[in-house]
Amino acid sequence: MSTVATAWRSAARTEAGKVRARNEDAVLDRPQQGLWVVADGMGGHQNGALASRLVIDSLAELPDAGDLAQRLAQLRQCLHALNRRLGQTPTVTAAHPDPVIGSTVVALLASGTRAVCVWAGDSRCYLWRAGRLYQLSRDHSLVQELIDAQQLTAEQAAGHPAAHALTRAVGAGEQLVLDILEFEVLPGDSFLLCSDGLYQELAPPALGAALGLPCAALAVQRLFEQALQGPARDNLSAVVIRR
Repeated sequence: MSTVATAWRSAARTEAGKVRARNEDAVLDRPQQGLWVVADGMGGHQNGALASRLVIDSLAELPDAGDLAQRLAQLRQCLHALNRRLGQTPTVTAAHPDPVIGSTVVALLASGTRAVCVWAGDSRCYLWRAGRLYQLSRDHSLVQELIDAQQLTAEQAAGHPAAHALTRAVGAGEQLVLDILEFEVLPGDSFLLCSDGLYQELAPPALGAALGLPCAALAVQRLFEQALQGPARDNLSAVVIRR
């Protein structure tokens, strides 16, 4: 058994929520490989589901040999190739009229005591460490840009009509720009990868309380129990990873 397989425990869940008939999210949970992913599709029901599934299936085929830098390079190459493929909408989804097919992606890749988070879009990665919650990823959205430019407060952004407009996603443009954050993992760290449908339902204290539970499966169960108590208008996805 590899060190990754013995060091990491994780659990994942995705579902449509209470309103949408189709789930356009997809997740990957591979603790043996040290790889976890959440993808949130865009471009209409058929296209969104196809895009997120392509992201997950392609990343699932990556080899787990090599050091973290080599595996990161392979993951990036895979996502850039997918971006080109999804950009060729007529060849991918000729039967569907939607003009855009794409997906957010947030991935956590781990090897030994090092990990790297890679993302494009507004699916998020959180870290729970020593009783505190940290958002490691930064949304690639119009609203986040307005917040960064101090044109909106976080409270105003929540109700902004363009709250869901993305500035980056796999398949959304000719050039894919990925954000990458590498860091050291400490004993007891927990991570949450999730789509916007989940974190929009739950405030940070609720996320932290779930991540503080004894195991990943319980954390995922708590997150979904609480999210489904609300309107759950969007698809819900979460992967919880613990070291």
